[in-house]
Amino acid sequence: MLIDSHCHLEFADFGAELPEVLARARRAGLAGMLTICTKVSEFDAVAALAEAEPDLWCSVGIHPHEAASEPETDAAELVRLAAHPKVIGIGECGLDLYYEHSPRERQAAVFRSHAAAARESGLPLIVHTRSADAETAAILAEESRAGSLSGVIHCFSSSRQLAEKALEIGFYLSFSGILTFKKAEELRAIAGWAPLDRILVETDAPYLAPVPHRGKRNEPAYVAHTAALLAQLRGMSPEELAQRTTENFFRLFGKARPPAPA
Repeated sequence: MLIDSHCHLEFADFGAELPEVLARARRAGLAGMLTICTKVSEFDAVAALAEAEPDLWCSVGIHPHEAASEPETDAAELVRLAAHPKVIGIGECGLDLYYEHSPRERQAAVFRSHAAAARESGLPLIVHTRSADAETAAILAEESRAGSLSGVIHCFSSSRQLAEKALEIGFYLSFSGILTFKKAEELRAIAGWAPLDRILVETDAPYLAPVPHRGKRNEPAYVAHTAALLAQLRGMSPEELAQRTTENFFRLFGKARPPAPA
């Protein structure tokens, strides 16, 4: 059974079709999905979605794109919201220096407040990074020295150097549909090399649909395509890869509990 470790099911891209999207995910063999908060101002809606389904969990956080437009939220407030029983992670947060929809300084400050909340709550940090490898590595190294910090680089598509630094401090790497893209040779090399006990799979739905659905709206069921390629890269059966990545998910997101069998 697979887990989609990062998706955005509350986005309008799904709307009234969400029940069928969830049904397709379950038919595809998914045991659970983690829907990610990108705006703390919309946390109630994200949490309500997770509350309504036994195989959904959620996070609380502010995406770097939203760092300047969202209300200022300190670590204490994030920890308070994270007490919700369905919240299993802090984020997504981080640095996006490709688009820079928010000033760099603001992104970094929000990133650090999320890291503090992750340390205080004991929940893993869910990190978004784009065109910011060195800056992300520096902040993670500094924040990990301040106290115990676990987490994941979601939708990993960065350098081997960032992968090594993230693994060194105890983080996981999550691979998305980008892994299936024709020009992703370097990423496939990293996915084949990374320690088996530190990898996850995700969709980042509705974005980044894998081949053979590239260019369409992504959805959790499609994580099976990414997982199948990852298994091939590592010389494993799809069933073994599913088992190991699911074990990794529940080890990292220790607050999550597998849904009871139907």
